[in-house]
Amino acid sequence: MSETPHKDADKRREITEASLKQLGNLIYEQIQNREFPWIMMQSRSTDNIIYDPELRQYILGSRTTRRHARNIRHIRPFTQMVWTAWFARELVSMRKTSTLREVYYSARGQQDIEFSGQPESDNIIIDLEVALNRPREDFGIFPEERSAIFGDLTIEYTVPGYEGRRMNLTDHPDGVMVGPAVTSSEFVETSADKVLVIEKGAMFNRLIEEKAHERFNAILVHTAGQSPRSTRKIIRRLNQQWGLPIYIFTDGDPWGIHIAMVIISGSANAAHLRDLATPEAKWIGVWGTDIIDYKLPTENLTEHDSKRLRELKTDPRYTGEIWQREIDIFMKIGKKAELEAFSRYGLTYIVDEYLPAKLESV
Repeated sequence: MSETPHKDADKRREITEASLKQLGNLIYEQIQNREFPWIMMQSRSTDNIIYDPELRQYILGSRTTRRHARNIRHIRPFTQMVWTAWFARELVSMRKTSTLREVYYSARGQQDIEFSGQPESDNIIIDLEVALNRPREDFGIFPEERSAIFGDLTIEYTVPGYEGRRMNLTDHPDGVMVGPAVTSSEFVETSADKVLVIEKGAMFNRLIEEKAHERFNAILVHTAGQSPRSTRKIIRRLNQQWGLPIYIFTDGDPWGIHIAMVIISGSANAAHLRDLATPEAKWIGVWGTDIIDYKLPTENLTEHDSKRLRELKTDPRYTGEIWQREIDIFMKIGKKAELEAFSRYGLTYIVDEYLPAKLESV
């Protein structure tokens, strides 16, 4: 770990602000030269999103696109992108943060920049990421906090006013929300030798109550459904920087399977970013095999569930033996099960029996 993490954070901010300023200067010079301003960026079209088997994640291909004010169809997104870049530079220079939702409303309220809705605003932010090859978190833009982390991990804050202050993540009995301060913090020390990633809040709370972090010597991470990018980045950091193996624990259904895979191999929507996936992470359940072996209470797969399983079956990220086997089992039995299904054997069964057996088997 760096001896001066707050200085590292300052350096990242300087680099980000410089890249935003450079973009502004480029547009200014184009206008000064009586050119229609333009921005070059990698194409995010579906045919330019490629699965790289070596990296084990989706990446953007080599095709580029030019967003040009000369093209009447580009004027609206070009204007939106320029405003978003300006807003991002304001955040960085003032050392402030904003949520995706706040960016959307700031555009409408401060500068009368029109977005059809937040999805359009979010999409423009992704365009800015692609154009500058930097994640939105470097711009100070984050999603709403909803995931959490708990365990023996001491962090050091780098956010203004808290530089150098340290906290152990066992200090809060409900876990610590993964917000901008935690996301940008430096990891100082930990006694943990693994990370347990849990999809659902109820199970996360159960594991804290049963002191699973001590019993399994683990850091616990709650994804709150599909894991936010900031949480996936923390998971990757724990694996890459600290060498901690990652074990993912989700509902036994196609959506739980995909939550695990996005942590492992990333998503098509974030194909322009290389530091979110954790290829060495392992999905440990709930498997279709577990439904059978543990005789878990189940629900029938819906047609929507079955359709999703068929899609996963042909997705290049799911070519591994375990993935194909478990998808086939889910399709064969036509059933799904939630994490809470283990409660049929008692509230502590999952900690006393299931997790020890699973961790030993992997």
